[in-house]
Amino acid sequence: MTATSFSLMFFGCFVTLLIWGHTTVVCLVDENFAAQPATTIGYQSTEMTNNATYGDTTLSFGCGKNSNICMDYCNICYQYYGGPTMDCLYKLFNHLCLSKFGQAMASLNSTDWCIWGNVSGSYSNFSLCTEEISDCLLIPWPNPLVEQTFVDIHFMFFKDCPTEELSDPPPVIVFALVITPICLIPVMVSLVVLKTKNGDGSS
Repeated sequence: MTATSFSLMFFGCFVTLLIWGHTTVVCLVDENFAAQPATTIGYQSTEMTNNATYGDTTLSFGCGKNSNICMDYCNICYQYYGGPTMDCLYKLFNHLCLSKFGQAMASLNSTDWCIWGNVSGSYSNFSLCTEEISDCLLIPWPNPLVEQTFVDIHFMFFKDCPTEELSDPPPVIVFALVITPICLIPVMVSLVVLKTKNGDGSS
């Protein structure tokens, strides 16, 4: 194998890896901007059309049977909102889930909020509470309201917590790692051209 063919083979492999790496990074970056599936905000369940009865109240919508309290949630939504709307879900989240989570967080010092062992139980209970209410009202979980609720509690309680130990390197290092291969490409091309100008490339 001559030096010229080795240089061309090396250059071809290098360019292939560079293109592969670029498309991989582009795909990973574009994945964050991909359109998320739409979720209905004003959801009314039509899966169950037969009326559920609870005491004197007749519900014109389906109600989940995941726990004993589901009928209570459905009756509250029926009485105040006419059905399982996102407004009703929002009020139930605030009254039942968020208030308990807020009380649990208030019982801790704010310095303990960033220690996962101290908040994991309350956080799991909050998550289960939102899921249970959504399931009872036959509203898909997660949904935009659940996502916004979690964003809100993270902003209220965890915004001052340090981020992960492994973070992105400083921009100077990223720039150096990106620009080095880019600068090597013209050098490799010029070496190949100089070798081929000298004749058969065996010198």
